[in-house]
Amino acid sequence: QVQLVESGGGLVQAGGALRLSCAASGRTFSSHRMGWFRQAPGKEREFIAAIEWGSIITYYAESVKGRFTIFRDNAKNTIYLQMASLKPEDTAVYYCAAGRILSSTQVAWSSWGQGTQVTVSS
Repeated sequence: QVQLVESGGGLVQAGGALRLSCAASGRTFSSHRMGWFRQAPGKEREFIAAIEWGSIITYYAESVKGRFTIFRDNAKNTIYLQMASLKPEDTAVYYCAAGRILSSTQVAWSSWGQGTQVTVSS
């Protein structure tokens, strides 16, 4: 099991930037993918971005492509989500997740962090 702790959320004005961190502990494998999800009030949790521990492959939702960047520091067992050009619709609780890769398009997301609030004011 992987334990995840997010940090870095907060209040930012539209157009601003914020960086989220996710520190992982426990068992991490090269066959795992790390991801960021978010959930806004009254909406379902949605996928934002993902990266694999064992490669540089990254994945993004269309809604954040070009504005958000996911990257990792293997030495610190930490992944980051650099968010830029933030919009009010990016307001949500952001969650870090870890999962075992089942196929090129499927991941069994099994570990979740507690979430961190990001609020973008207009």
